[in-house]
Amino acid sequence: MRIPYYPGCAMKTAAKNCEISAIAVARKLGIELYELPRWNCCGVFPSLANDDLMRHVAPIRNLIRAQELKKTGIKDDENRLITLCSMCFHTLKEANLFSKDKEKLMKINTFMDRETNYEGKIKVLSFLEVLKEIGYERISKEVTTPLKGLAVSPYYGCLIIRPREIGIDQPKNPTILEELLKTLGAEVIDNPCKIQCCGSYHTVDNKPLVAKLTYENLIYPINNGAEIIATCCPLCFFNLDSRQKEAKELFRDLVEIPIVYYPQLMAIAFGLEEKYFGLDNGLHYVDPTPLLVAKNLI
Repeated sequence: MRIPYYPGCAMKTAAKNCEISAIAVARKLGIELYELPRWNCCGVFPSLANDDLMRHVAPIRNLIRAQELKKTGIKDDENRLITLCSMCFHTLKEANLFSKDKEKLMKINTFMDRETNYEGKIKVLSFLEVLKEIGYERISKEVTTPLKGLAVSPYYGCLIIRPREIGIDQPKNPTILEELLKTLGAEVIDNPCKIQCCGSYHTVDNKPLVAKLTYENLIYPINNGAEIIATCCPLCFFNLDSRQKEAKELFRDLVEIPIVYYPQLMAIAFGLEEKYFGLDNGLHYVDPTPLLVAKNLI
């Protein structure tokens, strides 16, 4: 099964380890993530103003790239486009919904007079949605190294579940990540802050704010027995992991806890080669390796 894939900027830089594990896991499940040619930044966040059409040009241009794949024979019969980043997913899907307004779509297509007109037929999906579609029973058949004894707390952040018309699960009590982690054999530790914002791009200009949010998002699962946090967004991964340094300076009771992107745990549970775990490239501030070795998982 070959499905077009939009990587976004983070997956090629600070979250290279996340992409490595996700592509390997998809391949194990019979999915080839075919990277869009000539993709550009999604724009990071769509406009909140109804008349600000220019902010939708960048994501719509990427949807045009997916649409053009039909001409090359590299297509998905359901017109799907997979994303691995929650922020990219949110931005692309928001723009896609925005394009349902025919008058606004006509104006956007006019802006991009050198591009093929976007028809509004691409279906933007998070990788988590595709995994749920494959089915947990099918996924369980690939598990050769169950994550038995590993206490994992899921963390969603905000952009993959809100607003309701964008989100992939219940906005107040999502369970899609918990179900996947249980399928992998992990012990799931709930976190009431699992849907709270990580601080997003404020990590660039307001580190104290992000450090405070990092503390709030981690302290409950830590105190409740979690040994590792699984995120579904590379930006959440970066903030919860790297900003622990600043958070510890502000809150002395914070104990370091490893953060991973959920396909990393899938790669381990599937018994893939260690190069697909994404643990050996220096992109983790808190190294998960000692914990995983102690649990006899790697």
